Amino acid sequence: MQYSNNIFGFIRMVLLLLFQTQTFLNKEMVNMGENEWVNGYLEAILDVGSARNGKRDAEGRGRSQKKSFSNSVRSKLDEEMLKFDKIEIERHKIFTPTRYFVEQVVIGFDEADLHRTWTKMIATRNSRHRNNRLENMCWRIWHLARRKKQMARDAAQKLVQRRFDREKARSDAAHDLSDLSEGERDKGESNQTGLITNMPRISSDAQLWPYDKSRQLYIVLISLHGLVRGENMELGRDSDTGGQVKYVVELARALANMEGIHRVDLLTRQITSPEVDSTYSEPIEMLSCSSDGFDSCGAYLVRIPCGPSDKYIPKESLWPYIGEFVDGALSHIVNMARALGEQVNSGKPAWPYVIHGHYADAGEVAARLSAVLNVPMVLTGHSLGRNKLEQLLKQGRLSREDIDSSYNIIRRIEAEELGLDSAEIVVTSTKQEIEEQWGLYDGFDLQLERKLRIRRRRGVSCLGRYMPRMVVIQPGMDFSSVAEELSLDSKGDLKSMIGADKKRPMPPIWSEIVRFFTNPHKPMILALSRPDPKKNITTLLKAFGECQPLRELANLTLILGNRDNIEEMSNSSSSVLTTVLKLVDKYDLYGQVAYPKHHKQPEVPEIYRLAAKTKGVFINPALVEPFGLTLIEAAAYGLPIVATKNGGPVDILKALNNGLLVDPHDENAISDALLKLVADKNLWKECRRNGLKNIHKFSWLEHCRNYLSQVEHCRNYHPTNHLSVMPIPEEPLSESLRGIEDLSLKFSIDVDVKANGEPDDETSNQQKIIDFILQQKATSVGKSVNIYCPGRRKRLCAIAVDSYNSNGGPAEELPLIIKNVIQVSESKCMGIGFVLLTGMSLQETKEMLGSEVKLEVFDALVCSSGSEMCYPWRDLVSDQDYESHIEYRWPGENVKAIVTRLASVENDDVQLSRCGSRCYSYSIKPKAKVHKIDDLRQRLCMRGLRCNMVYTHAASKLNVIPLFASRAQALRYLSVRWTVDMEKVILFMGERGDTDHEDLLGGLHKTVILRDSVVYESEINVHSEDSMSISRDNKRVTLAEGFEVQHISKALDFFHYPI
Repeated sequence: MQYSNNIFGFIRMVLLLLFQTQTFLNKEMVNMGENEWVNGYLEAILDVGSARNGKRDAEGRGRSQKKSFSNSVRSKLDEEMLKFDKIEIERHKIFTPTRYFVEQVVIGFDEADLHRTWTKMIATRNSRHRNNRLENMCWRIWHLARRKKQMARDAAQKLVQRRFDREKARSDAAHDLSDLSEGERDKGESNQTGLITNMPRISSDAQLWPYDKSRQLYIVLISLHGLVRGENMELGRDSDTGGQVKYVVELARALANMEGIHRVDLLTRQITSPEVDSTYSEPIEMLSCSSDGFDSCGAYLVRIPCGPSDKYIPKESLWPYIGEFVDGALSHIVNMARALGEQVNSGKPAWPYVIHGHYADAGEVAARLSAVLNVPMVLTGHSLGRNKLEQLLKQGRLSREDIDSSYNIIRRIEAEELGLDSAEIVVTSTKQEIEEQWGLYDGFDLQLERKLRIRRRRGVSCLGRYMPRMVVIQPGMDFSSVAEELSLDSKGDLKSMIGADKKRPMPPIWSEIVRFFTNPHKPMILALSRPDPKKNITTLLKAFGECQPLRELANLTLILGNRDNIEEMSNSSSSVLTTVLKLVDKYDLYGQVAYPKHHKQPEVPEIYRLAAKTKGVFINPALVEPFGLTLIEAAAYGLPIVATKNGGPVDILKALNNGLLVDPHDENAISDALLKLVADKNLWKECRRNGLKNIHKFSWLEHCRNYLSQVEHCRNYHPTNHLSVMPIPEEPLSESLRGIEDLSLKFSIDVDVKANGEPDDETSNQQKIIDFILQQKATSVGKSVNIYCPGRRKRLCAIAVDSYNSNGGPAEELPLIIKNVIQVSESKCMGIGFVLLTGMSLQETKEMLGSEVKLEVFDALVCSSGSEMCYPWRDLVSDQDYESHIEYRWPGENVKAIVTRLASVENDDVQLSRCGSRCYSYSIKPKAKVHKIDDLRQRLCMRGLRCNMVYTHAASKLNVIPLFASRAQALRYLSVRWTVDMEKVILFMGERGDTDHEDLLGGLHKTVILRDSVVYESEINVHSEDSMSISRDNKRVTLAEGFEVQHISKALDFFHYPI
């Protein structure tokens, strides 16, 4: 009985101490996000405890509680208390219940589960039952706290291992790059001057962009998710339609206005869903147009169909459709390059000057397009997956698996790593983003990047290593809507607009705001953000409510998106808004705080103007702010600013010198900074003046100059050879009998035969005519003319069946599978071309085909997992353009020995077996333990080596090939080269295969999966535990019951073949 009283007294004392240490509690409550019900929970227990305590005092403390804890609970609590007592004794301190409660309870519980228990508890009238439920709740909190600790330990172990791998990789790279030979030193010194002259390093002060109208450049921007349109942007409608949408639209317009830029295309997803406005289904929207240019010049928003056309899909669910977007974007870019070439490039395709991906999804698209077109790529992350994963794991509410199922976070990180591999430049907003966010990725190491940059400038070999260059280019702003703020005493004075004798009409949004205020003439503190827990609006409201001098001097305006019904909003948004309303009521802030339900994007400038007219202040109290575009907007309208000290605002205030930085967890610091700016008019005027004077540093003109200078700089290192497109020939007389060779072959097979075995006279005459035409055609054009013309192909059939036996050799049935596919495809579509995609070398491919299938049947052979391409119709001559195309960033000899060491779990399990110019093939011992592909890529990326790796031959071989080489990319390369739309390509593959099997599934092409065609696979070595695979649920994929002729024919009928 006495023990029960002590426990309840302990809880009461802990809660009382927690409420007294308000600052500390607020900081922890931020981590709990939207769970405001916890306040009620703590207060209710405190009230019950106080009531019981008062009753106990009145009765002389002679009564005790009837409730007792079970023996198991008592022993557990005793163990925990003794443990913490020992810790505190060791530290020579007295045990503090506050610390115990915070560490074990507040930080570590599952809110949804406990909320159900709390709801039942408060509904219980019987005091004994209430106490039983309270006991149960405390026990569950303790249990969940232990579970959180276990999750934290597991995460810490992974982090330690990752740090060890990074340090080992950094040490290896540093060892290789540490010393220069005498020859390298001399070369570096002799070439240093020339390099600096031709390729000067870009600094923020040097503007090197050449103003040359004759350049007529074409730029492609990609922003895949969200609702994107040029006018009346629905910012804040959902988490996907925010600042990024506004940024990319304004960037497209600003770039199109630069001298030398002919056209800018912003590619996004086309949405025809009835849930959204019909403007999002328009294929093309003009953003801006130059009056003195061609019809095609200016900035355009191009919407590419991708995924289900009738659904608006959040970004977390777009990953299975990335391949479709890549193919659609590729088709648009090729067509536009041809059209622009006719206008401004003497008939040659005008390929993009740069392809710029925004966010992880668009970064993957840009990487694929860059690899196919051999065009430099730029990446802007906006927000990063590894950083978000780290923050979510620190909160302890969700396991890694739960986070991934909700956010597809691992797939996002994979896309970001691919973007790092392919990007020439990564554009960031702040130095903090480089050091604290991109520094978490395998593909970037700041120290190694600096070493490589120095070696490259000196003309010294980087030994095959590469790191993308991180550049800080702060986002720009469109000042066209910003009126000149000449004087606060102008004719637009606030009193003349909202006073009783107002002379000018007031903007509607002003009326919507000032109706909340008892005294609208007081300075306005303005906060504008989404209703997101990360924006920390509740802490701002508490700081305002608890500072009486600030309440007397100023009003507070909260612009928190648009809402109709709070209950219909997402959980996080509705929780924030509910908390805001409760805090307004708690502090009795009616008449002092405005929180309008609606505002339109064009009204945002008027909101800033209203705050400036009242001599107010703008505040951004976010826990972490990657950049803070609203701070620049507020400064442009003459508002001093108070901002979080975490993230981009540090750089912004350093440039503008127009405000104060605060700790977002410290309510007193927030209220003191606001009070200082509102009360000190001289300081307010100085900050306003500094902001208006320095705001030009954030103009779009300044941003575009820096941006284009950086791109120009990186292009000096990028190969200049571009993909050549085979022209579609006219139909002159000599070409009028195109396809006659196929006709000749058909006659030679299907001729009527006489009884004596000889052709009849009529057939013989037809054959003579055909032979004569072919002879005349060859002699009229030249000696080496080949009648076959792949540019005439309108359909392609690609065969990528990875069928091997248990020893890693080609399966016996593989030639039969290929033969059946060719037979059925030819019978259903005349003039189709065939491409073989395989992980085998060219020699192995020839031996496999043998006499079953003639090499001449194929238009192209893509061997060694996409690193070799040759054409049987040109005597197996390799495609030199393709080889130079994929050679970029290929480390060559520098990676040969490293792979042997990194791939093996045990010594000598992996040995180099074949060495080609662009493919190193390694043999793997049977049953050997090797690292997964993802782990191997990670280890190489950490060392600055960018390669593509494929386990093939039933996991008995590992092909290491250039980054831009793959079977999927080779197929896209051919589609562009031969002008064959990817929708006219059909791919045959097995249910399983090499580790690049999944890459072949995504896209606009049709795919037939041949059941039972592959027995032994390599895909077991694809993914590590932190990776995910691509879904095969695709309307463009069908399954054939087998690989016999009838099975293949039935599968093609599913697509209504010919396509």
